[in-house]
Amino acid sequence: MKNIYKVASVLLAVILLFTGCSSASKTPSADASESADGAAEAATRIVTDVLGREVEIPTKINSIICNGPGTLRLVCYARGYDLVVGVEDVVNSYLSSIACPYGYAFHDYFKDLPSIGKGGARSNTAYEEEIITLQPDVILSSYSSDAIDELSRKTGIPVVCVTQCETGLFSKDVEDSLTLIGEIIGTQARCAELISYMEDAEKDLNARTKDIPDENKPRAYSGAITFGGGHGIGGTSANFGPFTAINAINVADETDEDGCFVVDMEKIVTWNPDVIFLDPNNMELVNEEYSKNPEYFNSLSAVRNGEVYSMPSYVMYCTNTELAIIDTYYAGMIMFPEQFADIDIEAKADEVLTMFDGKALYADMKETGLSYGKITIGE
Repeated sequence: MKNIYKVASVLLAVILLFTGCSSASKTPSADASESADGAAEAATRIVTDVLGREVEIPTKINSIICNGPGTLRLVCYARGYDLVVGVEDVVNSYLSSIACPYGYAFHDYFKDLPSIGKGGARSNTAYEEEIITLQPDVILSSYSSDAIDELSRKTGIPVVCVTQCETGLFSKDVEDSLTLIGEIIGTQARCAELISYMEDAEKDLNARTKDIPDENKPRAYSGAITFGGGHGIGGTSANFGPFTAINAINVADETDEDGCFVVDMEKIVTWNPDVIFLDPNNMELVNEEYSKNPEYFNSLSAVRNGEVYSMPSYVMYCTNTELAIIDTYYAGMIMFPEQFADIDIEAKADEVLTMFDGKALYADMKETGLSYGKITIGE
């Protein structure tokens, strides 16, 4: 009888052992979660950033930090603003300005968030200790590979490069960055919609103007451009996005420059453009130049003929694409009125701003003087 009890005890232990093993195999590991269909879902995944770096990030992203120029803007475009848990000082300095539409539109989400760095285009100025305290799931950055690797090492948080601070218009870098951000935060459909909208705008602008002979095009100049701060009439740009997109003749393209630069004012007299566009943000500088030398300005045909127009700057902590697109349609209206006869700039501005920032903001722009229309230099 004792032997029977011993055998029964051994059998019971074996049954419990295998039952325990069976139960453990059904319990998700600490490194995985269970999806709706019961399948185990990995806790992390690998993404490849715009620098080609493979970065391991959490599968589910609940919080992010944007580090460097242009990053927060793209996150707002991607509708991930509510995931942001801290912002840079430079962002807080202009968030409430309509000159930065995405910051203006989503100001209420950011105004009370803690600072995570100084920001700026020249170097990474992140506050590592503050970022560690906030413990975001991922940091999105636009700085160099070395700076990104250092930030990840110091904080222990994955850092993904999503943009390299483009300053053009209809940049593939922007599309690639939006696609990546959508993949990271789960707003792929929104990002695909915005990319499609930008591609359609690019095609539309080109189609309206591509067949216009050069001899029928006015020679254009964009002055008082904002880059690295405000400039007078000499602040200009070669390969200027809004002009390039509508196949316009930009007199500054005759130089060896590429992008923004300050041209000698006498060169503008030599060019003597037919039409001039100026950033209203910098009209105080232009008017100061006028007060010192009105004869100079009056020697320009565009000034004498009343062909000077407002074009709000689209560069503020990298390219604000919505403003660049509006600028382009307005430039088309002025230089090619027949091809753009169907465009009402106020309606187009609100359409573009709503698509990018979720709000029709043109009335707010007008209230602060950032509108489109003729300019009288010296007033």
